[in-house]
Amino acid sequence: MLKKTWRPQGITKADPAAQASANLIQQDFSAEAPNQKWLGDITEIPTADGKLYVAGVLDCFDGAIVGLKMAGNMRAKLCVDAFTSATNKHQAYGMIFHSDRGSQYTSKLYRDTLARYGATQSMSATGRCYDNARMESFFATLKKECIYKLKTETMRMATVKSLVFRFIEIYYNRRRIYTPNEGYPPLVKRSLYYQRRLPQVA
Repeated sequence: MLKKTWRPQGITKADPAAQASANLIQQDFSAEAPNQKWLGDITEIPTADGKLYVAGVLDCFDGAIVGLKMAGNMRAKLCVDAFTSATNKHQAYGMIFHSDRGSQYTSKLYRDTLARYGATQSMSATGRCYDNARMESFFATLKKECIYKLKTETMRMATVKSLVFRFIEIYYNRRRIYTPNEGYPPLVKRSLYYQRRLPQVA
């Protein structure tokens, strides 16, 4: 019997009338420092109260989820709030922001927000889910290690929100070993980066 393999599947829908941005990432998910390249996407989780939509922002430098917002809808504001939470929390400006061509990311609201923070927009090619594979991989991890172990469809949305928040902020960002980081969790690698840049006291 053939073994099933996971393939990323986005839930955002492209707006044919919107002009898409060029793909500046070209599947190069490396970064030399924090806040140079960010990735964004949305995933959905079934709950007893309906679908919970999770918008995340991932930093290519260390794999940290630097922005996170959840709601019972997937309007553009959800993605805007995830992005602005990341910029405010990490005092970030002028990054490349990469996503798919979903209508949330091509909206005027989103593009105006990126412009306000000096961000350059990058977008996956149509039908090329692997152009945002690192973000898709994170959502696969979230579902495999957290969501699929629970019967979220029987849980209240508020409960699922709390579980997702704790998995990401307490476990994934701070405790989970992330192989590309030489074995460090994402925010541990980030902390070490900033520590090494501090002036050395003689």
